[in-house]
Amino acid sequence: MEGETSWVSHCPDYVAPDMVEFDSFSELNDEDNREASVVPVDLILPDDLLERILAYLPIASIFRAGCVCKRWYEIVKSTRFLWNFSQVLSQKPWYFMFTSSEEPAGYAYDPSLRKWYGVDLPCIQTSNWFIASSCGLVCFMDNDSRSELYVCNPITKCYKSLDEPPGLKFSDYSALAISVNKKTCCYSVTIIKSKQVPGNFFQWDLAIHIYDSGKMMWVTPLTEVLTGWRGGDESVICDGVLYFLIYSTGGGGPDNRHGLITYNLSSRSSHGLLIRSFIPVPCSLTCGRLMNLKEKLVMVGGIGKPDRPDIIKGIGIWELKGKEWQEIARMPHKYFQGFGEFDDVFASSGTDDLIYIQSYGAPALLVFDVKQKQWRWSQKCPVTKRFPLQLFTGFCFEPRLEMTP
Repeated sequence: MEGETSWVSHCPDYVAPDMVEFDSFSELNDEDNREASVVPVDLILPDDLLERILAYLPIASIFRAGCVCKRWYEIVKSTRFLWNFSQVLSQKPWYFMFTSSEEPAGYAYDPSLRKWYGVDLPCIQTSNWFIASSCGLVCFMDNDSRSELYVCNPITKCYKSLDEPPGLKFSDYSALAISVNKKTCCYSVTIIKSKQVPGNFFQWDLAIHIYDSGKMMWVTPLTEVLTGWRGGDESVICDGVLYFLIYSTGGGGPDNRHGLITYNLSSRSSHGLLIRSFIPVPCSLTCGRLMNLKEKLVMVGGIGKPDRPDIIKGIGIWELKGKEWQEIARMPHKYFQGFGEFDDVFASSGTDDLIYIQSYGAPALLVFDVKQKQWRWSQKCPVTKRFPLQLFTGFCFEPRLEMTP
């Protein structure tokens, strides 16, 4: 492939041995001599200052820095360096794109260096597993029994298997979310299970299950029966509040197909009546994707046509302020057309200031910078569509070195 580069890193001790090599792909040409001027500066910098400088590099550059010399290698594998790295506010989120529906194979896009890396994910077996991420950790749950759960750091390959969640083993719909406390490094995993009441299509049993990594146990603070609504597969945790989309099971108009429910994880009320926290969506949506951007709830949604609400005509981005939605941006038509044939449902996830949008039918990836209000295509993913029904999907995560499950 034109412009292909290779990156081989001698990984520090805290990185798993099977992550010794990343294959990077980019349409940008490397400048081989750019790093030559660094050497004289290195000779006069004390270790503590050099550690702080390296901690602010993009994560891929940190791995490469460990190959420069023995001194840099010792620095990037040290405990003090990990502490310095943990003080960096955030790394720009990467986007992992699955390029096969049968196997969890794919590439991760680094927006800082605008490169793709071949990355093997631990734990996950197929691309249709449930996936949620927060502050460097990613949670995987199988799509069959929904009893296999893992929390892992996809950069260091460290992972942990969680106990099987309580409740119904085979639910009709499930939504997965994870939230990491940056101060304590503890995390909470939530699963919302929804199953139709036998013989009654309009009523659905819904239960919220919460795992606390500090206590290493599950609790089920709430079970409820929803009438006219069911749970789905979209949920996220923002600032201690669990948000999840519910879907109409009939009786509502075309503009009332989706709704948002909130549940305060701090109070963990068991009094029920979740529907009291119902927040309508801003317009008729073909689908909605929820994400946490700096502890603010953001939704990316497909906007339906007025006469055909199930047919997508564009994509909007909204932020929830109180109980009102404020539109952040709407995808320009040229980018919407740039995907080619765009399905009514699509993949989208984000964190920090970046939102990724991807069609299931092609490996094209669009990036929206919320802070800069800028749209741009990623570098071309190093994979081509081999057959008409080949599907692509993905998720974003923040690359971190210090986070362990």
